Amino acid sequence: MTAIAVSIAGSDSSGGAGLQADLKTFSACGVYGATIITALTAQNTRGVDAIHNVPADFVGQQFDSVFSDLAVNAVKIGMLSEADIIHAVADGLKRHKARSIVLDPVMVATSGDVLLNQSAIDTLRTILLPCADLITPNLPEAAQLLDEPLAPDETVMLAQARRLLALGPQAVLIKGGHGNGAQSIDVLVTQTERRSFAAPRIATRHTHGTGCTLSAAIAAGLAKKMTLMDAVASAKSYLSAALAQADQLMIGHGSGPVHHFHAHW
Repeated sequence: MTAIAVSIAGSDSSGGAGLQADLKTFSACGVYGATIITALTAQNTRGVDAIHNVPADFVGQQFDSVFSDLAVNAVKIGMLSEADIIHAVADGLKRHKARSIVLDPVMVATSGDVLLNQSAIDTLRTILLPCADLITPNLPEAAQLLDEPLAPDETVMLAQARRLLALGPQAVLIKGGHGNGAQSIDVLVTQTERRSFAAPRIATRHTHGTGCTLSAAIAAGLAKKMTLMDAVASAKSYLSAALAQADQLMIGHGSGPVHHFHAHW
């Protein structure tokens, strides 16, 4: 059987983040990708100019179309900007008994533009986090979900990961890309295990879509029946290589995308 992953996310018109980054990542990782679109954005490498949310009932219709026909092995969730869309996604996941759910709680774009309505954060926290097998917040997102200051080091990252785990997801991966130091360290916590994943911090301004890419790569690994630990390790290696090759691309005038197909061209 062909491994299939579905991206539930917003569209990035410049192709570097959102469901476009997810589809590129799925393909690069050897997985067939499908989509459930939650929002259209007018954006480029310099920022988000406009957001047009997809009606919640249409999000539900997309769920039914995809899951009634495709044997979905894993789900990656990205941008959900309104509470009713979050409810529609949670209902769709339960209705279709989705498995291997990776939730990237996207709140702010790389450019600094807000992608999640402030009033929807509580809904995300209480309704969707308990549906997830893994959540992948970066340092600012973890802090915002917990109403705490930004974690300054790995010790506090671990403590925050455990507090997020108490909100209901099966596992938490806090990403250290916004931190300092020569190493970029991500901390993974489950009910029974903890592990840190370190990689050299890569000096490049082309970081558009890094969070989308990592979570999509994890979902791709889970779709191929990898263990969670192996899927995270594989995704971390894939993203590090895509970042290392990002400067080969000449895309836009701002924070350009990573090189999703670095192994192919």
